[in-house]
Amino acid sequence: MSAREIVWKRPDGSIVACTEKIKVLRENLEELRQMAQDAFEDALLMECEEHQIRAVFQEVIGGLVNPYEGN
Repeated sequence: MSAREIVWKRPDGSIVACTEKIKVLRENLEELRQMAQDAFEDALLMECEEHQIRAVFQEVIGGLVNPYEGN
C-alpha cells in the first residue's frame, strides 16, 4: 500500500482529514521507507541473512513506545 492510499484514522475510528497532517504523515512514511531501504541494502551487502534483517526491523517497529498513551 502506498502512502497515498492510506486512510489515516484516529483511535475513535474517525478519519484524519486535515490536508497538512496527511502531508506530514506521507512525508514521514516516505522518509522511514527510504531509511529502512538503505539500512536493508547495507545489511545485505554485509552478507546478513534477509529473513533475519526483516525480523529485526519488525522487532524495532514493534518496540516503538507511544509517549502519549494515557493522555
